[in-house]
Amino acid sequence: MNDREPIPISASLDEVVRSLRGPGRHEVGGVFGRWEEAVGAQVAAHARPVRLDAGVLVVEVDEPAWATQITLLSNTIRERLLTVTGVEVDRVDVRVFRPR
Repeated sequence: MNDREPIPISASLDEVVRSLRGPGRHEVGGVFGRWEEAVGAQVAAHARPVRLDAGVLVVEVDEPAWATQITLLSNTIRERLLTVTGVEVDRVDVRVFRPR
């Protein structure tokens, strides 16, 4: 390829993501972009994915009760994410978001 030929931004993003040793664009876009579809509107209203790294999905919730609920639903959430997005998540970690 000639140095002057444009490179698709998707190729550039893939290269950057790989260099950071994080999940690929497909995984991030699937989990974050299709979260509500995977978990449902009620759960999505109280919980949101904030990080996906090495198969571990970190989810922030707005109340401690939702932390318990997401923990109990973690296997179902992992299955739904795989079905809806094709992304395999090994573990779901939950934290309560506390605005400052």
